[in-house]
Amino acid sequence: MRFRIIPLIFLLIFGICEAKPPALTPKDTRVKIEEILKAHVSHQSLTTDLIQRTLSNYIDELDPSKTYFIESELEAWLKPSDQLLQETLQGFKKEDFTVYEKIHAVLDRAILRRSELEKNIDLENLPKNPQPFDVEDLKWTATQEELQERLTQIKALQLEAAAKIKEENREQFLQKLNKRRLSREADLTSSAPDIKKQIILSFVLKATSSALDSQTHYFTPSEANQFMMQVQQRLFGIGAQLRDDLNGFSIVRLLDGGPAISGNKIRVGDRIIGVDHQPVVGMDITEAVELIRGPQGTPVHLTLVRENTTDNGKQEEILEIDIIRGEVILTESRFDSSYQPFGDGIIAHLTLYSFYQDAQNSSASDLRKAIERLQAEHKIKGVILDLRNNAGGLLTQGVAVTGLFIKKGIVVSIKDNSGQIQHLRNIDEKPIWDGPLVVLTNIGSASASEIVAQTLKDYGRAILVGDQKTFGKGSFQTFTLDTASNGKVNPKGEYKVTRGRYYTVSGKSPQLTGVSTDIVVPGLFSEIEYGEQFTKFPLANDSIPPNFEDNLADIPQGHRDQVMKIYKNNLQPILHTYDSYFENLRINSEQRILLNQNYQNFLKEIKKKDANSEVVDFFGQSDLQLMETFNVMKDLLFLMQTKESQQVDPNRKSASEAPLR
Repeated sequence: MRFRIIPLIFLLIFGICEAKPPALTPKDTRVKIEEILKAHVSHQSLTTDLIQRTLSNYIDELDPSKTYFIESELEAWLKPSDQLLQETLQGFKKEDFTVYEKIHAVLDRAILRRSELEKNIDLENLPKNPQPFDVEDLKWTATQEELQERLTQIKALQLEAAAKIKEENREQFLQKLNKRRLSREADLTSSAPDIKKQIILSFVLKATSSALDSQTHYFTPSEANQFMMQVQQRLFGIGAQLRDDLNGFSIVRLLDGGPAISGNKIRVGDRIIGVDHQPVVGMDITEAVELIRGPQGTPVHLTLVRENTTDNGKQEEILEIDIIRGEVILTESRFDSSYQPFGDGIIAHLTLYSFYQDAQNSSASDLRKAIERLQAEHKIKGVILDLRNNAGGLLTQGVAVTGLFIKKGIVVSIKDNSGQIQHLRNIDEKPIWDGPLVVLTNIGSASASEIVAQTLKDYGRAILVGDQKTFGKGSFQTFTLDTASNGKVNPKGEYKVTRGRYYTVSGKSPQLTGVSTDIVVPGLFSEIEYGEQFTKFPLANDSIPPNFEDNLADIPQGHRDQVMKIYKNNLQPILHTYDSYFENLRINSEQRILLNQNYQNFLKEIKKKDANSEVVDFFGQSDLQLMETFNVMKDLLFLMQTKESQQVDPNRKSASEAPLR
């Protein structure tokens, strides 16, 4: 199952064009680029290497589906000469963006060619059983004939999906497809010179900002508004994460607490091909989203394709489903707690979906209350902190959550574009839980999740279990628009820029490399090529000296002595509690997984290129990764108890030697 998830959430999709482009001038463009560079952690000035990236980005922005350009007509910009790079660089300084206007002129001609190629498609003799393909894996076609073939394949995919919707005939569908294409092309090639100049300049800003690293972006005013909705974690729609497969939009994730998952009608892997009886195949994803969004409490009708496995092979089922639109506040199900009996006590399982804080709740306070409640009702033997698919959130909450399990000490350090280092500390000397701790992560654990996992590992407070490594986002960004501005967006656009990196107490940054687990227990997404390393132009990894010995160097001298008096006692030491158990824990876990036929079948399935939602449905019912994590904890408790009682018996079976069922 090797594909790259495109993280597109309903109602949080940024369009490439909009009816009214940003009110940009060449001077505005130069000034914004200089502002972004000044703030960026690594790139303070444009170089020819960055210019080469911007040229590539600009072309990709214009033709993301690679259905207009032919490779040969792009060669001058995809493989630019040193002279062209220097001329383009000087052009930025002089507010001259002629080179991008030339690329746009090629697009104008490519649009005319596309119209002719569309006419040449023989709709009566389209390929049978066309195979879907990943848009991100497409290469530029080498010839016009290859481009014609690609367009024909896409048309076959679109018509195959549209044929499953009975309410609209093929001719109506083709007319709508053509209308959408012409509308987008008109947005890209306005006949008004001033408007076209603004369109080009907005793409220049997009291409340049994203050339710096994968997290830096320029937003048009419309996109900035959408981004603020994401920051505020409020969505209006059905709550799903999508991937554009050209023959529909595949659901790759259902948001906890959203209408889609609550209604239990939709599965991961289902493909949306129609909204309110209107085909969405061939639509830009932003258009499909606009159809799905609507007033809270109103119904939206979805036409889905679901692939089922039968004795006769895979068969498609067409489903017609109504879902009531709702306001999805991501904070509604951002935390969960449960437990499993063990001996005369329990193993607590605490799941944190994000790092959040509002007037009533926070991730740290909710975790604290859950542990206190379980301590009052049961004897806690061990705690599993589940951070799978937790993409992060507030860094301060990452510090607070870590502080629940350690004494006083540095949790995370920040180094900005000036090179200055600031330490964020836990100042509570008594942790809420200082016993056996396992942190469960996967490739979807990112940012603050990686800080918590790595810091607890650095101090020796926890054993890390799960996918081989985490996502690898160790950078932080600032956004030019904040909630204090009352939502007033600059008509020239806004931007988000990477200002620096995070480092844990050991001096390591999870940026790009992620956090490595102590015991690898594969999960559903273990075989997916997903993470910061698969983004375009990711920020490089970095490290700083370890900070286990905290001399408060980042605190002004006048306050340092006073702070030290109240801070120096009960600092968290580096522990070696688990060191002697790692080898046994790894061997036991590997052996259980090897002997568990259900787990072995699961591992075979997730390695398949065409693995689908049935992997989730069949194997996910028991969450094999979590079950094995419980077994690792049971083994740990058994080994610790054995050591304490000094009754080491090499022939004694581990607490969880029996295969999973």
